[in-house]
Amino acid sequence: MSSFRGVFVTGTDTEIGKTLVSAILTKAWNATYWKPLQTGLADEAGDTPTVRTLAGLTPDRIISPAYGLKAPLAPLAAASLEGMTINPGRLVLPAVPSPLVVEGAGGLMVPIREDMLMIDLVQQMDLPVVLVARSGLGTINHTLLSLEALRKRGIPVLGVVLSGPENPGNARDIARFGNVRILFSVPQLEQINETVVSEISESVPPLHVCQQQSSQ
Repeated sequence: MSSFRGVFVTGTDTEIGKTLVSAILTKAWNATYWKPLQTGLADEAGDTPTVRTLAGLTPDRIISPAYGLKAPLAPLAAASLEGMTINPGRLVLPAVPSPLVVEGAGGLMVPIREDMLMIDLVQQMDLPVVLVARSGLGTINHTLLSLEALRKRGIPVLGVVLSGPENPGNARDIARFGNVRILFSVPQLEQINETVVSEISESVPPLHVCQQQSSQ
């Protein structure tokens, strides 16, 4: 594991709150944000402007996506529609002085190329993972499967972030059966803005503390 270089934020599903969690972590750790693979740009501006606004980032703490694709599909499918093949050589960690928060696209088994899944990219980047999971029904199965997939590859897991209404039972069972720490929770929010992100970020332990705890 690359010491203090940052984290890779992935999720147990799509539309699960990875971008919000990435903004919170970037704010909490005074980090730099990078989403290397952005899809769905035909319908929206993408996650980078969202994180920039929510975390109140200056331009020097934002790295533009290596690929910006139009279709709201997995990177492989979106790139294929544009007659493009994603080059892994462009998916290399940039050298930045601050910690880096890298946000993936979708979940761990999302295809990037014919010979590459998102979990392969995680392994290539050699960063510990923050796994974002729903707090409600079904999350134990999805979260434990994702944790098992990461550990089979020898990928370190910094911890899990639960998103949604508070569910102490699910949090307890994920921590217990997944042998993982719940870093923090993101409640169901009526509105998402810079103030909310700043408030939640205050409950996030420092990155070096998270890394020390995850190695214990």
